[in-house]
Amino acid sequence: MQDMTTIEVKAFVPSRDFALSKRFYQDLGFNIAWSSSELAYLHHGSSSFLLQNFYVKEHADNFMMHLLVENVEAWWNHIQDNGLATKYGVKVLPPADRPWGIRDFVVVDPTGVLWRIGQNITGTQESAG
Repeated sequence: MQDMTTIEVKAFVPSRDFALSKRFYQDLGFNIAWSSSELAYLHHGSSSFLLQNFYVKEHADNFMMHLLVENVEAWWNHIQDNGLATKYGVKVLPPADRPWGIRDFVVVDPTGVLWRIGQNITGTQESAG
């Protein structure tokens, strides 16, 4: 049998205003490990994605990301404490328990990419992850 071990998978997230999106994601808590005029590699801990200087409205309007974290309230508080909704004019919806075993909240980036940031709910039998 061949060794088909994977290392990671990264999404290419679109941005309408590349500089603004990089600032937004840094304020959200991600670090830029590398950046060029067309692409930026962002990470937080072991989670990462590629932000691209590319925008097609129909693509961005249907783009979603899910970030599984250990403490959803800490992430929510960080967003509130830093006023990201007001600073960037983005939509945020407060944390709620979901029937699929996740407590999460929604934040929409300046391009329109919808992020669900959440944690597994302790004690659920079928947590997403």
